[in-house]
Amino acid sequence: MDDQGGITVQRALELPVLRSGLPEVVAGGDRLRRTVRWVHAGEVPNIASLLKGGELLLTTGLGLGTRPGEQRAFVRQLAERGIAALVVELGPRFDRLPDALVETARASGLPLVQLHREVPFVSVTEEIHTEIVNHHYALLRQAEEVHRRCTAALLGGGGVPQVLRVLSDFTANPVFLETPDGQLLYAAEGGRSPADPLQVWEGLRGGRQQDTPRNAVVVDVPGGGGGTAAVRARLVLLAVSAPLSPVHRMAAERAAGSLAVVLMQARQEEELAARGRGDFLTDLAEGRIAPESAPAQARVLGFRQGDGPLLPVVMRLAPELTGNGGWAVLVRAVSEELAALGVPVLLGVRPVEGRVPLLVGLRAESERAAVADRVAAALRTGVERAGLERAGAPPAVVVVAAAGGWAAAGAGLRHAAETAVAAQGLGDLPWYDARRLDIELLLWRLREHPDLAAFVERAVGPLLAHDAVSRPLLLPTLETYLAHAGRKAETARELHLNRQTLYNRLARIGELLGTDLDDPEAVLSLGLALRARRHTP
Repeated sequence: MDDQGGITVQRALELPVLRSGLPEVVAGGDRLRRTVRWVHAGEVPNIASLLKGGELLLTTGLGLGTRPGEQRAFVRQLAERGIAALVVELGPRFDRLPDALVETARASGLPLVQLHREVPFVSVTEEIHTEIVNHHYALLRQAEEVHRRCTAALLGGGGVPQVLRVLSDFTANPVFLETPDGQLLYAAEGGRSPADPLQVWEGLRGGRQQDTPRNAVVVDVPGGGGGTAAVRARLVLLAVSAPLSPVHRMAAERAAGSLAVVLMQARQEEELAARGRGDFLTDLAEGRIAPESAPAQARVLGFRQGDGPLLPVVMRLAPELTGNGGWAVLVRAVSEELAALGVPVLLGVRPVEGRVPLLVGLRAESERAAVADRVAAALRTGVERAGLERAGAPPAVVVVAAAGGWAAAGAGLRHAAETAVAAQGLGDLPWYDARRLDIELLLWRLREHPDLAAFVERAVGPLLAHDAVSRPLLLPTLETYLAHAGRKAETARELHLNRQTLYNRLARIGELLGTDLDDPEAVLSLGLALRARRHTP
């Protein structure tokens, strides 16, 4: 099965813009069910090196070469790269495809298509990419519908068997839940699957505990811990009665998150409930729950909103603390602390990500800051009681987004969650306002872009090189100077330096960096570079 999805070469040739070019398949006619994941147009001889596989390559033949050897090499390289098909437009370069080209395509099993009429390649690209996107969207819609049914089963009091039955109905095949070492936990067959799941399991695993058939989809169910505890179980979909497709993997991946919560029920019901609320808040943040249906689902989870706005809050723990357990204790402690607030609170946990999302019902926008103070204090109390802190580890970060209605709540939770990651290491404020950290969030999103690292190196590289081998260190002086917006008297007081010593250090910094620290543009650039340095390797 194709895990990435796409459309077939046959479907691409049936689209209006390619059909108008009068396509003729001259080789690889039995391979037209290959998946097209992308379209590329090019005329260079070494174009194979630019491709990743699965592309429909459009060309007028200018890069094919003039000699048979060049043409054979061109086709062989494309076939080895694994492209979906080669489409050549006849015209000024070729009025018919060379025999060497056609013969090599046939020998390589590469679909080769010639167009007898000119077509705009940009229109071909646009139409096929639109078809691919629509195909992906249709798959996502199907997978989300299965996820909705699984969630409804869990909210209705169901458990693992109900979720597996939903998946079995959807795939028309038996579905299994196994331990990480391959022992059967549950087996299910839906009404559409005629196979006996236990018999299938026996044939699947009998004497071959470590082998997984090629016609199976296997998805890890997270365990919330580190190391061997990272995987609590595995969900296995097996093609017995019907083939499996990409949408079945998507549905299984979504169901795995729900199963992870259910499997905790035998140990900690309180944590299970909080995980369920965390799933709801995460689904809301990621747009999987429509704002109009969110209030009813929140009421099922015990959230009784008043008439005021909703305040999204997210706490994030350091990654090294997320596998320590203690989440039930945290939930209990935070709930006790927030009970005195007198406002509705929907508190969830996402242990795998080390995230605690909340929605708080305010009476009025004006109480946002006061409520944020109380919520942040309650969250930190919960972290302390649960033992989710460690000497030397970064402190928990609490981020508060803008208040608003249900239509804004999901975006607020998503904004707060991303900002909480970007804010780690900034300091230890009780809470951060997400609206004031947009620059930090932007730099964090660009953290892997090479231009950001290059910018940091250009701006402060010489200073970092100096501090690596010389004393006194000058970077703290620059950081303090910028933190005080260039006010030298305040900088000198915080660093416990006399003014002349500070002036000498600033002059040395300016000399090393080749810049004027009294220039506002230079100060802005240096400030951004120091912020960006937190997010670059």
